[in-house]
Amino acid sequence: MADKQISLPAKLINGGIAGLIGVTCVFPIDLAKTRLQNQQNGQRMYASMSDCLIKTIRSEGYFGAAVNLTLVTPEKAIKLAANDFFRHQLSKDGQKLTLPKEMLAGCGAGTCQVIVTTPMEMLKIQLQDAGRIAAQRKILAAQAQLSAQGGAQPSVEAPAPPRPTATQLTRDLLRNHGIAGLYKGLGATLLRDVPF
Repeated sequence: MADKQISLPAKLINGGIAGLIGVTCVFPIDLAKTRLQNQQNGQRMYASMSDCLIKTIRSEGYFGAAVNLTLVTPEKAIKLAANDFFRHQLSKDGQKLTLPKEMLAGCGAGTCQVIVTTPMEMLKIQLQDAGRIAAQRKILAAQAQLSAQGGAQPSVEAPAPPRPTATQLTRDLLRNHGIAGLYKGLGATLLRDVPF
């Protein structure tokens, strides 16, 4: 009985949905990790991972993650579809792949994934850091207002600048650093994703 081949668009859609579900589960942990790592000793905003998540949800809402989730979905779709492609190319007459061929298929998928992963992670980290900075400003403004109400005249502060969007960050990176700016860290990402 011949194996029924699944079309590439179907594989990409399937991989995108699977990636979206997976990232939805892991994203809060990744966000907290990035923000905790970016804290400066003199400006510690978060006492723990749970404190970071609670403050982030209060200041940005739960759906502040939507842009980051959207950025990661194509990367997961490419990885899963590429893995299927390489597994199919390496199999002979539908036989089960040997361990070295399974590993080779995974390495090929990881290499394809890096094309999308590197710029996406660059944007994801910058968006997460922009959210951290916006949250810091909000907390500092609230603290300043409380201390001003303690006796001195309240000072009028300028409104905080809006958080940059993924499109703005991409435009700035391309303008300032070219395509190479989006692929900063490519070597490290290859070392991580190809063996993975």
